[in-house]
Amino acid sequence: MHVLNASITASRQQAVLAMLLLEANNVVPLGRLIDAVWEESPPSTAKSQIQICISALRRALRDTGLDDRIITNPAGYQIRIAEGELDLHIFNDLLTEARAALREQRLEDAASGFRQALALYRGFPLSGVDSRLVEAAATRIAERRLAVVEDCLELELHLGRHRETIDELMALVTEHPLRERLWQQLITALYRAGRQAEALAAYRSARQASIDDLGLEPSEPLRLLERAILNGDLESGPAVELEWPNPIEPAPSVPRMAPADIPDFTGYGELVTELADFLRYGSGQSDRDSVPVLTITGRGGAGKTTLAVHLVHELAAEFSDGQLFTRLGPERSHSGGLSQILDGFLRALGMPGSSIPEGLEARAATFRSQIAASRVLIVLDDVVDERQVYPLLPGSPSCGVIVTSRRRLAGIPGSRLVEVSALDQRDAVELLTRMVGTERASAEPREALRLVELCGRLPLALRIAAARLIARPHWRMAQLTERLEDEGRRLDELAHGGLDVRTNIAISYEGLDGQAQRLLRRLGLLETHDFPGWTAAPLLDIDVITASDTLDALVDAQLLEVVGGFGVDTRYRLHDLVRVYARERLAAEENAPARLEAARRLLGAWLFLADEAHRILYGGDYTVIHSQAERWKLPRHLVHDLLRDPLMWFENERAAAVAAVGQASQAGAPDYCWDLAITMVALFETGSYLDDWRATHEIALLTARQADDRLGTAAMLYSLGAVDIVEQRFDDARARLAQALQVFDEIGEARGRALALRHLAFLDRMHGDLDRAWARYSEALAALHPLGDAAGAAHILSGMARIKLEWGERGSAAELLAEALRKVTEVNGTRVQAMVLHRLGELHFEDGDLTRAEEELTKALKLVRGGHDRAGEAHVLHALGLVKLRQHQHHQAAVTLNHGYAIARRNGDRLATARFCLALARVHRARRDYSSALEWASQALGIFDQFHALLGRLEADELLGQIRDEAAGRPGLREQAALPPAV
Repeated sequence: MHVLNASITASRQQAVLAMLLLEANNVVPLGRLIDAVWEESPPSTAKSQIQICISALRRALRDTGLDDRIITNPAGYQIRIAEGELDLHIFNDLLTEARAALREQRLEDAASGFRQALALYRGFPLSGVDSRLVEAAATRIAERRLAVVEDCLELELHLGRHRETIDELMALVTEHPLRERLWQQLITALYRAGRQAEALAAYRSARQASIDDLGLEPSEPLRLLERAILNGDLESGPAVELEWPNPIEPAPSVPRMAPADIPDFTGYGELVTELADFLRYGSGQSDRDSVPVLTITGRGGAGKTTLAVHLVHELAAEFSDGQLFTRLGPERSHSGGLSQILDGFLRALGMPGSSIPEGLEARAATFRSQIAASRVLIVLDDVVDERQVYPLLPGSPSCGVIVTSRRRLAGIPGSRLVEVSALDQRDAVELLTRMVGTERASAEPREALRLVELCGRLPLALRIAAARLIARPHWRMAQLTERLEDEGRRLDELAHGGLDVRTNIAISYEGLDGQAQRLLRRLGLLETHDFPGWTAAPLLDIDVITASDTLDALVDAQLLEVVGGFGVDTRYRLHDLVRVYARERLAAEENAPARLEAARRLLGAWLFLADEAHRILYGGDYTVIHSQAERWKLPRHLVHDLLRDPLMWFENERAAAVAAVGQASQAGAPDYCWDLAITMVALFETGSYLDDWRATHEIALLTARQADDRLGTAAMLYSLGAVDIVEQRFDDARARLAQALQVFDEIGEARGRALALRHLAFLDRMHGDLDRAWARYSEALAALHPLGDAAGAAHILSGMARIKLEWGERGSAAELLAEALRKVTEVNGTRVQAMVLHRLGELHFEDGDLTRAEEELTKALKLVRGGHDRAGEAHVLHALGLVKLRQHQHHQAAVTLNHGYAIARRNGDRLATARFCLALARVHRARRDYSSALEWASQALGIFDQFHALLGRLEADELLGQIRDEAAGRPGLREQAALPPAV
């Protein structure tokens, strides 16, 4: 009996029932049910609404003859399930029996048991239940099932069923290309079936998948397997294992964002133990019911962050699901800064960028759901006030939070406030000794005591003093204490809160040559904590090699830290106080024109790199509008190394590049501001960074308007209209694009006018006004022709071909697409070329020419894979899968569509996932597997509902009805409904 088959359609009831069944015969706390139902903050009536859900579930179960199953408990609710009633329990029982047979060497019985257990699965577990907690549990179940499949196949290979397993293994490696155990099994099966060449080809596919997705060569066992095949002696390779482990839950993404613990941490011995216990157990209760929040306050230089990081490493085993770390400060007091932090946290936890919602509140709710019931420790460093903390707090008492601040933050709920001050004398001397070495400290014990007192026993001041000693091994300690004896310098250094160490920074600064001083001052222009090494060259207007030497001088002076990377990827960081000092010196020693000129050179370098990245990704300087802002060109070899993978470069530099847009605005450089923003659009779009796209453009639009920069204003309106289209805000898009078009007309900007017309034509087509869309496309194409914008023209021709298709003029559509393909092929615009080939494939598909459709789509697939375009690969695989289905190659269609489905899910593209679900439903329908077809179609319907995608919902609903009719023996229009029209 399948309890979930009860007539329960309300989403909240489904989520509650799923949670109860996942913990069948155990009590599920009320709070956990509330978390499952409401991803955002629960309403005040949440408890009563759960009670209503439980009552409705009891009635629904009673109607199916299942009385008295849900029991109310003081701690929550429990559903009673008898033996053999729940598929998951049956699966576990069958699996236990199979493993027992395996241990007793009853291999045939074991194989049969595995297959019986696997036969219970029908599609993705709990599909259609709208709850992140349920979805996470379902994913774990699906991963467990895959591990059992591997065990089963391993046993069947051992039993000599090599030929019988090949088809299944081929489908599995297509769906899971990074699971090496499946590849090993497939290669072994092919070889032992006498298909040696195919076995070697399979190894090459496995190797390519590992390199493409992970950047790694295959593991040693897989390489040994290939070597054994080449030697003609498979038995010398890794043997088939017969010791199958119990299923292991897949390891989630475990972030380790905290900095490294310092080896010379000193002091706070009893306090560290006490604070660690508080974070483990809350206020002394092992069964705590609130999040333990530790707030560490103290003066600047007291070691707040050092203590927090030490606690993180002390508690690494207890908080096994990861540690999240961020620095806030006054620059992140606004909601946008906090939203960006949550974006980083969610990405670190493994969530794709395209799945992260917009807005601070939505992200905060998603963050709480993502770490619900997890053991995660969160460090919020340098907090200004309580308002910064609230959106970043978890909702689960299994997590812990450490806050550091210079202020006494007494308003954080449930927080324990701890103030740290200077070290006592013993700990201060021990810290100094650990840093400079026992031999050196013991040689001058009186000077060591004197030094710690002159430093006020503050860890930061001591570390600066010790660093200078380490940098000058020929100095005696007395030489430094003599310098600190100057009270003017010492008070300036140690007496005033956050600027207590200014004099020590000044001493190091004065020891630099003029160029190094100038670089330190100008590094104060940067808005980010860390930066790449090339930054120094435009700031100083010198060559990269000399600039690198100057950076090393700052590193040697302990004014700059190397925080990671090698060669051109080396990254540096200015300490907050050093950056404050650098800005003070910049204001005092350089006039406003000099500062602005340095900032413009830096912005010009960012713009130059953004231009190059756009050209690499797009095949040229196409479909983008530029200002007359001067580029600061970096050496070609450096650019080649930096942009060897432009998407990875942008991933690493995104925060700095986005900050540069804001910096250009503050510097009063509107041309740099809007040009940099629009040049990064292709990078924003590829990475699904729609928040950054919109935020940079809104800043740039305001800046351009204030400067009466009409070209910049129109360019930003046009690009904001484009992001509106991506987010399906069509009314907003039309309004912005109309404004942009008007300004482009007034200033005579032909390219901008053509691009705006192109998007307006798309909106006309979406609203069914095909005549107006055609007219606008034609006008845009004519405007782009003299400009040589091949990619823009190809986009327009593709849109015109779509109109011809809707008019039924397929021959004209084919001619337009062929012309588009010629244009982008001439300029090697691979991304646009793949799009046009995709359109051609769809055209031939609709005409019934499946051979040509497959040819064009195969070409497109090669291009998107060569460019590591995962989103494009998913779209092409969807079209190819439909072609295979039309060719009645049902198995190959399922393999292709399953592969694309997996990619779409990894990309976080839910709408594409829904389209794959529909296609897979059609495949199972063609196989007359109506149960699976219904599950896939229902999953598609659920996703379309979430996005209010009316057309998709109608298609899914119609398909469900047709499948139900056929399953009930009422044949419908099967042939007409076998495949959807191409999109």
